[in-house]
Amino acid sequence: MAPESDGPEDRKPQSDEAHSAFTPPLGVEQPPLPELDQPTSEFAMPKGFAAEPAAVEPEGSAFAVPATYSARQSPPAFTPAQGFPSLKLSQDAPWQDRMRTMLRMPVSERPVPEPAQKQDDDTGPAVPRVLDLTLRIGELLLAGGEGAEDVEAAMFAICRSYGLDRCEPTVTFTLLSVTHQPSLVDDPVTASRTVRRRGTDYTRLSAVYLLVADINSADQEVSLEEAYRRLAEIRRNRHPYPGWVLTAAAGGLAGSASLLLGGGLAVFLIAAAGAMLGDRLAWLAAGRGLPEFYQFAVAAAPPAALGVGASLLHAGLQPSAVITGGLFALIPGRALVAAVQDGLTGFYITASARLLEVGYFFVAIVVGVLTVLYGGVQLGATLNPEGVLNSEERPVIQILAAVLLSVTFAVLLQQERTTVLIVALNGGIAWVVYAAIAVTAGGSSVMATATAAGTVGLFGQLMARWEHTSSLPYVTAAIGPLLPGSATYLGVLNIAQNNMDDGFTSLARAAALALAIAIGVNLGGELARLFMRSPASAALRRAAKRTRGF
Repeated sequence: MAPESDGPEDRKPQSDEAHSAFTPPLGVEQPPLPELDQPTSEFAMPKGFAAEPAAVEPEGSAFAVPATYSARQSPPAFTPAQGFPSLKLSQDAPWQDRMRTMLRMPVSERPVPEPAQKQDDDTGPAVPRVLDLTLRIGELLLAGGEGAEDVEAAMFAICRSYGLDRCEPTVTFTLLSVTHQPSLVDDPVTASRTVRRRGTDYTRLSAVYLLVADINSADQEVSLEEAYRRLAEIRRNRHPYPGWVLTAAAGGLAGSASLLLGGGLAVFLIAAAGAMLGDRLAWLAAGRGLPEFYQFAVAAAPPAALGVGASLLHAGLQPSAVITGGLFALIPGRALVAAVQDGLTGFYITASARLLEVGYFFVAIVVGVLTVLYGGVQLGATLNPEGVLNSEERPVIQILAAVLLSVTFAVLLQQERTTVLIVALNGGIAWVVYAAIAVTAGGSSVMATATAAGTVGLFGQLMARWEHTSSLPYVTAAIGPLLPGSATYLGVLNIAQNNMDDGFTSLARAAALALAIAIGVNLGGELARLFMRSPASAALRRAAKRTRGF
């Protein structure tokens, strides 16, 4: 074993004895540093200068008014000093007005929902089921021809009735969607549904409105299961009129229109026969799966063919009245009114799609009639364009014809039997207003059409508010006597006779008359909402004004 050494050279230094290489050894003093001119900062104080102490600004609140603020020269504040008044919508107002009011308001200013439907537990209904029910009801309304804003109002009413706040429905021409976000930190739930088939059944439309009114009512409790059951019954219900009644109604509509243009009994029968034949051919084309464009073109050909045949017989009949009567049964007045209504309420995508659909149908009618008229002109048929404008004035017969036209139009729209008489009265009044301005007073036909359509829209909206239902059953059939069948036929006939300028001028006049009808109907409805005193009317106007940024 090696001996231990106690010498200082063998002892290892401890960690606290370690020194830096720049530290002088023990016993050696640090030499003084030489005095050198060290560089100074540009902001250093010169020697001999004493700086005054800076004034310490007292700490204030972040919400304190700045020192440069002047109340007299301040810009106007967006939020008033008293704040926004809380909005309370009366339950006495129709649910359409209340829901339309909230849809036109910003989301942050909508009142807290008061669920109308009571639930057995505190958790409430399942969100996906409520959204699915909302979409199915909205699909029926949109497919039935209802306006986009009214469809959104119905969907919004269903969501709020079942306690779903923060719901945003969206309606386009073929797509429905609704989004629900429980809170700002939760993920939103979105559901959508595509509208592929459209059908005209105002009886079904009224039943859907009744279901929505019951769901939105606090006096009745409609569970989700009950709502689904009633919705299935509405879908399964058969149309109120069979097919042969619809065909006869199409003939009656065409015959009534021919009477408005001065035709007699023989013209009435020929026009009715042409319209019924066209209706059957359209049903056959639909059964073969042809698009609606070809269905309209096929349906427009038989009335034109019978009119050309009446001209070739030289029997003293009025072929223009026969052809024009057939056009009255084909002009898509329902889609046109809905298109203009969507445009006036701000749904421009849906309005553009509806107007494009109306344009296609209009072109199909022109193609069907023009093909037959061109063949008739080649065969030597004497079709006088001026004969359309020289119709006899027979007030009693024309008023009765307008009433019959409205009744048959209501049957074609599958309306309830209880509304047919009201529609007949509305159509008769519309024709009296039109004839008083355009015929008796010699005024503009466009102004007369718009005024008569406004009367129809006002009366229909009042009836809809009274019955708490849609205004379409009271409006669409009543505008039948005002449809621009004469201008359409006149334009097509001039084109067939190679008078292009006069033809396109007449078609443009027909388009102007159609737009006058749609705008008049919408204006009448807005006047009804404007002057009907209800607790929600002022709030409705404020919300609409604020939404449009005035």
